[in-house]
Amino acid sequence: MTETKQTLKVSARILDRGDIARIRFVPEAGGPIVPFTAGAHLDLYLPELDLWRQYSLCSDPAETGFYEIGVLKDPKSRGGSLKVHETAVEGATFRVEGPRNHFPLAEEAATTVLLGGGIGITPMIAMAKRLHAIGRDFTLHYCTRSEGVTAFLDELKGCDFADRVVFHFDDQDAAQRLDLTNDLPAPSADTHLYVCGPQGFMDWVINTAEAAGHATANVHREYFSADVDLTGAGFEVECAKSGLTITVGPDDTIAKALAKAGIKIEVKCEEGVCGTCLTDVLSGEIDHRDQFLTEEEREDGDVICACCSRAKGPKLVLDI
Repeated sequence: MTETKQTLKVSARILDRGDIARIRFVPEAGGPIVPFTAGAHLDLYLPELDLWRQYSLCSDPAETGFYEIGVLKDPKSRGGSLKVHETAVEGATFRVEGPRNHFPLAEEAATTVLLGGGIGITPMIAMAKRLHAIGRDFTLHYCTRSEGVTAFLDELKGCDFADRVVFHFDDQDAAQRLDLTNDLPAPSADTHLYVCGPQGFMDWVINTAEAAGHATANVHREYFSADVDLTGAGFEVECAKSGLTITVGPDDTIAKALAKAGIKIEVKCEEGVCGTCLTDVLSGEIDHRDQFLTEEEREDGDVICACCSRAKGPKLVLDI
């Protein structure tokens, strides 16, 4: 996956159902976009808030002229989505990093099930377009509160793979709601599941799938936000390369404590979902608080999300 820093310009904006803005970006300098693969996202910088926010690409990976994202106007967020809705008007430019892909598609799978909850549908649309293009067997399940707040509804009903899309609305009869007992295929090495959406929805799908026998490695997930507890007992962090040792207080994070001491770790999401702040750990027991690392990576104990995770013991030694 090519990764780059670029300036993108808003070429079009559509306000879709459910307070979701569909925003298209083109390179400010013109020409084709940097290619991306299904599951990729862009990091957008919001200078007024000094925040980076990650948005999944929902456009076709075969598209060379523009990127498209969908952004929910969420008053419960920390302000990022509201600022995007306010500033992403036609002609506006944004500093962007990526595309990056931490949610890649296993294109060789015999059967793929895509499960999107609300705005979590965005990476699933790109995946569905790619799977359709290469002739793979897949089903896309799209869950929302109501048909009236279902963004991308017209596009999905009219697309070439409409027969592979199943809508589930919370306010309609129970028979059409997502039933994981019946809607998930039997576990197999060639069956892969992908889920994105609100944390409660994702936890339900993941836990149910794994309890049914689907291998953890075949249940792919991408959290766009997470409820994370950043507090805990204080501990020391030794920086092996710089020779500095600092104390991380009960209400501090590793990244913030290091920044105060003059050591900057790049942080974007601050919720342990994007992986930007991953830092190598040389010794010490990690209290993982993130939603980014797999269980296998956690068990290895050699990397930490410095924006949210902590130490279980008195000290961590980091390779910085």
